Amino acid sequence: MKRIARLLTALSLIGAAAAPLAAQTTNAVPPATEAPRPLKLDARSLPLGGALKSPDVWLNYKSRFITDQGRVIDTGNNFVSHSEGQGYGMLLAVAANDRPVFDLLWGWTRANLLVRGDDLFAWRWEPGQRPAVADMNDATDGDLLIAWALTEAAEFWNDTTLRIAARRIAVDIGRKLVINKSAQGALLLPALAGFAAEDRNDGPVVNLSYYVFPALTRLSLVAPEIDWNGIMQSGLALLKATQGGPSHLPGDWTALKEGTPKAAQGFPNAFAYNAIRIPLYLSWAGIGEREHYEPFAAWARHRRGQATIVDLASGRDIETYGETGYAAVPALTLCVTDAQSVPAELRSSSPSENYYPATLRALALIALQMRYPSCLRG
Repeated sequence: MKRIARLLTALSLIGAAAAPLAAQTTNAVPPATEAPRPLKLDARSLPLGGALKSPDVWLNYKSRFITDQGRVIDTGNNFVSHSEGQGYGMLLAVAANDRPVFDLLWGWTRANLLVRGDDLFAWRWEPGQRPAVADMNDATDGDLLIAWALTEAAEFWNDTTLRIAARRIAVDIGRKLVINKSAQGALLLPALAGFAAEDRNDGPVVNLSYYVFPALTRLSLVAPEIDWNGIMQSGLALLKATQGGPSHLPGDWTALKEGTPKAAQGFPNAFAYNAIRIPLYLSWAGIGEREHYEPFAAWARHRRGQATIVDLASGRDIETYGETGYAAVPALTLCVTDAQSVPAELRSSSPSENYYPATLRALALIALQMRYPSCLRG
């Protein structure tokens, strides 16, 4: 649902078969000449509070993307705000040990997005529009990110009020957004409305980047009755099930009618702005097997660390992300799979990139500092 304009741009590029960049194809796993090295995984349950050890990254982020009222602005998407962005901002504030900014973020989020009558969040707020919230549907990734941020804040700052808020959101996610009896196990829907089997003729439809794996490993702290591990396992199983096509990469949106993963109708069949977060979340949680990581590692190796959108039908690159922050995801992936050091230019903030690549850069850096600090040496 987010970054629709970018998805439509990607869709138009898919049709432009003559584009020079489209001549490049995704290599599948190259023939092995030696046994692959073990994955560099760390799956311990680690607290987020204070984990960001780069003050410049947080100072740059909050000065450029967080208003004095506590609204996170998407500078690459008409300066809208959304539940995803509020959740990311709250997570970064906890990681930076910035309680005043966290409180601003949570206050704005509660006042402007917690407007549905339940404990889920309206997904988009548009400046200059009346009403600012025109679509009352939620977005599951935003709900998860906010619940996770509140959980980490409650633990770090020992705040019972935040823990209660986190629990209410987490319980609503578990009760309203999870299909427990499906062929894929505990299936996580992208939103309360619009994606279930009764809503679409190719449904249910899922977005695998909405499986925020590091959140799923922590929400049992506030809502232990929800089967977070089952949800996580269904996400891992779906990742394997979607490894078809020339690139073996998953798409942004996947239809699961009759249990067989296919490209969802009405969405670009591409590994793009949503799915790029999947290897970030896998690595940050420290979970999975080489089979889960290898398509992402092949994508990163083939492009020498550049991040690209891939047309899944052909396996061809259709666009290179123009901002450096996106490259933090392949760098993190190759840290886990190949023990590669992260380039120095990705270890600090950029004064010019937009909200989304800046966010991916900051999150990848936190994951590295929490779990893979050896990849930040040298």
